[in-house]
Formats: sequence, structure tokens, C-alpha cells
Amino acid sequence: MLKHNLRVTAMFQRVRQMLIKEFIQVFRDPKARAVIFVIPCFQVLVIGYAVTTDVKHVATAVYDLDNSVTSRELTARFVKSGYFDVVASLDDPAQVVAVIDRGEATAVLHYDRGFAADLRAGRTAQVQLILDGTDSNTAGIVLSYAGKIAEDYSRQVLVSRYRKSLGAITLPGQVDLRSRAWFNNNLESREFYVPGVIVIVVTLVTLLLTSMAIVREKEIGTMEQIMVTPITPAEFIIGRTVPFALIGFIDVFLVAMIGIFWFDVPMRGSMALLFGGTSLYLMTTLGVGLLISTVSQTQQQAMMSTFFFFFPAMLLSGFAFPIANMPQVVQYLTYLNPMRYFLVVIRGIFLKGVGVEVLWTQLVPLGIIGTCVLVMATRRLHKTLA
Repeated sequence: MLKHNLRVTAMFQRVRQMLIKEFIQVFRDPKARAVIFVIPCFQVLVIGYAVTTDVKHVATAVYDLDNSVTSRELTARFVKSGYFDVVASLDDPAQVVAVIDRGEATAVLHYDRGFAADLRAGRTAQVQLILDGTDSNTAGIVLSYAGKIAEDYSRQVLVSRYRKSLGAITLPGQVDLRSRAWFNNNLESREFYVPGVIVIVVTLVTLLLTSMAIVREKEIGTMEQIMVTPITPAEFIIGRTVPFALIGFIDVFLVAMIGIFWFDVPMRGSMALLFGGTSLYLMTTLGVGLLISTVSQTQQQAMMSTFFFFFPAMLLSGFAFPIANMPQVVQYLTYLNPMRYFLVVIRGIFLKGVGVEVLWTQLVPLGIIGTCVLVMATRRLHKTLA
């Protein structure tokens, strides 16, 4: 019993010294401190504003050959909607092509002569919307905005005409659709993307720090000294991963606070569940970082391998592109991607406020993947230290 206690005490002493060494090595470098704490906060601020699918203030040119009160009224409706800004008035067909080619306008409203006359005569009046389709997503959103504005204006003209000709009328029955969006009432894309940015930042920081760990020892020549010490691979992994795990938790907290208090992203769920899910996710990122560190000989190789893992994981996570829109084979591959599960967890906690009873289907795969990756990293490291 005494020998067992002595072994346990010695193990804790070795791990303690590893932790102290790792913390000193990480925090003594001012650049490392900036990478760990300052840059993630800066990235969230920048990406939080930049990553949005909301389309507003579309640069619009007007090519109005009718030049009537009616055409100007419809143009004013586009402007008052807040989605369109008139940046130019054109008087030549060649200018329509020029402003689109030069990127000065995303949309062009084109009224032919007789637009107002057709409306007064009860005929269908045509207006053309020319769009820059380079960005298909933006073009589709702008098209839906324009269609709604034109539809509302057409309905108003029709009702006004009937009232003038028939006096007080009772409109036929209509369907009144009243939509209500749960969880994201204003349908702001920022509330969807900012929690995802937390996943991206934490993934990148922990992968980079961990993947550089063993490689740095190899480059400075201290790996041989570690190999002749009594430390075991498991103790070595604990000493390497615990500091980076704590850094990951701190980054999650900092970035979450920026999202909540700066971007007003609601935090409807449990902060404890957020850190619980983060701990399962960090098992994977730290394990992958250790695997990369054991197979790389230089820090440059480790960095390139990290980005080789990071970018496919991000693209196949559902952060930017819905997984349901991907080919079926690719959808199956996403089940091996831990970032996919953590994105669902963190968005569910932030936006929906759901608990373990809903998120366990994401937490269980996350824990399985993390355990498998850490086991592989331990075995690989055992061969490295042997």
C-alpha cells in the first residue's frame, strides 16, 4: 500500500512539473500570449461583422425611359424598403452594361416608355430588374426582395382602381399569413454565425498550440532528455494537454462573452453544459494536435498539417454550407467530423436553450470520437518515446 502511494505521489509530481514547465513555456512569450488571448477576441469581432448573409443597401441604378410619376413612385418604394440604394440614374443602354461590369451597381431597374400609360389603361405594366448574378446567393435574395415590393405595389394599384370604379367595395377573402420565427426572432444571420465562430477560433488555437508541442521539443533538442526520464506517455500527454485545455476553456469564455455582450447573441442555455460540451470537443482537437505533432519533424510541417485538417473540417461542419445540401457521400463523411457535432451543441445552447435531453445525440458521438483520437495519440506517442 505504501509503495502504491509512493508511486501515485511520484506520478503527480512528474505531471505537476510538466504542467509548470508547459505553462511557463507558453506564457513567457508575449507573442504566444497575444495568439492565445488577443487574436481570438479580435477574430471574433472582425468575423462577427463580416460573416453575414443579410443583404441590405444594394447598390441600384435606375434606367427610366418612362420618367413618370408612377415609375418614380415605384422606385421610391424600393429605396424606402431599406434594401436598395439608388447610386446612379442612367440614360443610355450602354451604361447599364458598364455599371454592372465595373461593379458600381448590383441591380438596375429598367422602365420602358409607356409604363405609366399601361397601368392607367389596365394593362400589365412591365419593369425589368437586371441583376449581377456573380454571387448567386445575393442575387437570389435581392430578387426575392424586389418581387415582394413589386407585388405589394401591384396589389395596391389594383385595389385603388377597383375602389375608383366601384366605390366602396368588399375585397374577396384572402389568406393572412403571419409568420413567427422561434429562437431568432429577427432572422439575423449574425446570431447563427457568431456561435459558430467560437467553434472555429477554439479549434484553430488548440490545434496550433498542441501540434507545435512535441515538434518544438524535437527542434530544440529536449525530446531526448524527456525520453530518458521516468515519465510515461500518459503522463506526458496529461502534462501537454491540460494547459492547452485550460487555454481552450478561457478562449471559449472570452469569445462567448464578446458574442453575448457585444453582438447581443442570446445565451438561453446552460453555461455548465457549454463547458461540458467543450471538454468533449477539446478531447478531439487536442488529440489531433498531438497526432500531428508526433508525425511532424518541424514546426512548419506541423502548421501545414494543422491547416490540412482544419479547412476540410470547417467546410464539412455546416458552418458556412448546410450539410443537407451536400452530396450524399459527403454527408456520410461529415459524421466523422467532430466540428459538425459541436456546432449543433453550441448553437443549441446559445439560440434554443436546449439541454442534455436533446443534445445527447451530439455529445455521445463527440465523446466517442474524442476518446478514439486520444487513444491513438497515446499509442503513437508511446512509440515515439520508446
